Amino acid sequence: MVLDVHAVNMAYDYCVIGGGIVGLATSMELLRRRPGCTLLLLEKENALAQHQTGHNSGVIHAGIYYLPGSLKARLCRRGEAATKKFCDEQFIPYDVCGKLLVATNSLELERLESLFERSQQNQISVERISSDDLKRREPSIVGLGALLVKSTGIVDYRRVAEAIGSVVRATGGEVQLGVRVNGIREASDAVVVRAGDQLWTTKQLIVCAGLQSDRLAKLAGLDIQYQIVPFRGEYYRLPAKWNGRFRHLIYPIPNPDLPFLGIHLTRMIDGGVTVGPNAVLGFAREGYEKFSTNLRDLGEYALFPGFWKTIAANLGSGLSEMRNSLLKPWYLKECRKYCPSLQLEDLLPEKAGIRAQAVMRDGTLVHDFLFAQTARMLHVCNAPSPAATSALPIAEMIADKCLRDHEF
Repeated sequence: MVLDVHAVNMAYDYCVIGGGIVGLATSMELLRRRPGCTLLLLEKENALAQHQTGHNSGVIHAGIYYLPGSLKARLCRRGEAATKKFCDEQFIPYDVCGKLLVATNSLELERLESLFERSQQNQISVERISSDDLKRREPSIVGLGALLVKSTGIVDYRRVAEAIGSVVRATGGEVQLGVRVNGIREASDAVVVRAGDQLWTTKQLIVCAGLQSDRLAKLAGLDIQYQIVPFRGEYYRLPAKWNGRFRHLIYPIPNPDLPFLGIHLTRMIDGGVTVGPNAVLGFAREGYEKFSTNLRDLGEYALFPGFWKTIAANLGSGLSEMRNSLLKPWYLKECRKYCPSLQLEDLLPEKAGIRAQAVMRDGTLVHDFLFAQTARMLHVCNAPSPAATSALPIAEMIADKCLRDHEF
């Protein structure tokens, strides 16, 4: 595709593609660092935070799970504090209710001890809870023991994203919604971005496209070695009679070999309680209804060799997740391991989320951040959970990368 540079609408110092929380936070940070710069944020939907940011559990994570010293661990710890501080400044309600990770068998007790050791290395305040103390704290929950992560909280990330968007606009950034980018060309002195018959030039392009990150990278001419594979996270909402019954978030002890945390009970900031998510292969990147199918999405990952290697390596857990998705009693069985009083009729419909999982050509699941950078472009190829919690320090890291290589 040839992009006519002489037909550009306007030139900017920065252009950010993606109106999720990472793209928004990056825009806010660049404007903070370079007051008076020109910045354009483009979002293909007609509102901000319509995909991963607006379809998650709403948890402010503490970072207990992550390898000590890893980028995810450091960013999560900083992000937890930064998210709360931003909410205080913007008068956004949040609740530091704490999280209980509940062990229901001997294997999970062993994993619990490993998590406790990891929490100490990550300098996270965690308390061991006995079975009796667990029952006293949460009468509806059973387990052989638990860990209490005191600093975990809950918030509405869509509201956080909208507040960041307001800051971006107030500090001189331009936000355009309903703009689907279909052309990117990098030249020596600028990048030309196209959306239909609209053209812009920018000295630097930052792409935070989430579920579309691989497509935007290819559109920009990058030789990437990964593919985005969508995983649906299906939730249920409990009836109003369960509201206020739990003091904490209730999580299972996760399998360390899998990138997902397991089905948990989450107090929501609106007072309700959700159950989920599971993790099943999605047949559409942005199809939130059950059985949503997009043939283009299916075809792309079905033709990617890494996809089949991943399926082969995780066949057992994948089939188990699919069974739990198709058969509600099996989903309920996972919940009743730690909350036996839940009944089938308690599982009411709730919106699903979709996670953008980057898979490499050798079948490796990308668990950490993945970037692709050229002279004038930075693509956030993979921003794994807890990206919402960590969005503000992630933005600082992206700004560091941009400003280190480009002085204006």
